[in-house]
Amino acid sequence: MEKLALLGGTPVISQEPEELFRWPILTQEDLDAAMDVVRNNKFSGTDITEALQKEFAAWQGTEYAVAYCNGTMALTAAMFAVGLGRGDEIICPTKTYWGSVSQAINFGASAVFCNINDMLSMDPGDLERCISPRTKAIMVVHYFGYPCDMDAIMAVARRHGLAVIEDVSHAQGGLYKGKKLGTFGDVAAMSLMSGKSFAAGELGMLVTDKRPLYERAMAFGHYERNNGDYIRESEDLKPYFHIALGGAKGRANQLCSALARVQLKYYDQRCAEIRRAMNAFWDRLEGLPGIRAIRVDESTGSNMAGWYCAQGLYRPEELHGLSVKRFCAALRAEGFGGAWDGGNFCLHTHPFFKTFDLRHEGAPSRIVFNDRDVRALDDACRPSEDIQCFSVPWFKHFDEAWIDRYAAAFRKVIVNHEQLLEADSDKRQGGRWYGTSN
Repeated sequence: MEKLALLGGTPVISQEPEELFRWPILTQEDLDAAMDVVRNNKFSGTDITEALQKEFAAWQGTEYAVAYCNGTMALTAAMFAVGLGRGDEIICPTKTYWGSVSQAINFGASAVFCNINDMLSMDPGDLERCISPRTKAIMVVHYFGYPCDMDAIMAVARRHGLAVIEDVSHAQGGLYKGKKLGTFGDVAAMSLMSGKSFAAGELGMLVTDKRPLYERAMAFGHYERNNGDYIRESEDLKPYFHIALGGAKGRANQLCSALARVQLKYYDQRCAEIRRAMNAFWDRLEGLPGIRAIRVDESTGSNMAGWYCAQGLYRPEELHGLSVKRFCAALRAEGFGGAWDGGNFCLHTHPFFKTFDLRHEGAPSRIVFNDRDVRALDDACRPSEDIQCFSVPWFKHFDEAWIDRYAAAFRKVIVNHEQLLEADSDKRQGGRWYGTSN
């Protein structure tokens, strides 16, 4: 037995290597592109952004791409594009970032929450429960890079005539059975902010093959491009030229567009190295109790994109009931400072979706225009609250020595986890106590 560092032992990792985790990778090419914007005061133009849109659409394999100031605005434009409106419902997995669906209230629509499965992904088997005559769209989220079961989800959507929006904020460039994520639904949107695997400052992107959706998305937040050069087929939009129809400017800052153009050149190659490192890490932990990898079998043609914010599943019953918080505290003590539990909270549990009244209408905005109280469906999402996850090192480079060392830290905590249970028992009985209560 090795004494755990949380209980006074020696940590496996004394100092974490910054270069192994630094992201994005910035070179002189990035800096030159950024300084061109600065020197020439091109922040608020569209020339660099339009070049990025063409390159991004070609890379994505879609006809159209539209850049926005952030991912939330891109997702909002996608909702406008599919015609989400007053009294409609949009289905979204409960475990995701709030920007996937919170803005539905701006359209007078209701969010309906679907359960996740043990890959933290939308459970297609729970979709039928969520559908009503008011359902307009499904918001699919490829959470933490794991590709959703798009065959099953699209089958449900087609059966009920529902629009599908893909939120690809965690999985840019990822594949499902050989096809790019973001090309299955009617429209897709994503964040390219500085913490994502595709990181370009603060930026969003919308992609689609459908011209009417492209024009509606463009008109929603791009007043300078809401004109005859861009809006050609949507006759209902033409009377409103030159005003952003969403009442807000979503134009991208071209400093971010310039960075994105450079990052796009090297993104696939860098993601391939990330996947090699992450798979090697999980291979070293295969078969250990209490944890499971969240990853795909790449032989199927699917992959985990840039493995954004890498996570694992936690099974406390296999570690004698050790809590995931205590498990992560022990990992931090062993030198992995990024060990935290939980991911995003389940949205159906937040007061925003229970009582918030945006427009002072005397009723929660989530349900004010609906003839049913969709909050009654939230109880069925309790199984999602019980699925536990934790962060693992998000390697940006393949370095076997360091991968071995981090795997050793995990193995040490798991093999010696009963020390934590004994220490907890001592504390309860008034004996000697080490570390914190987390």
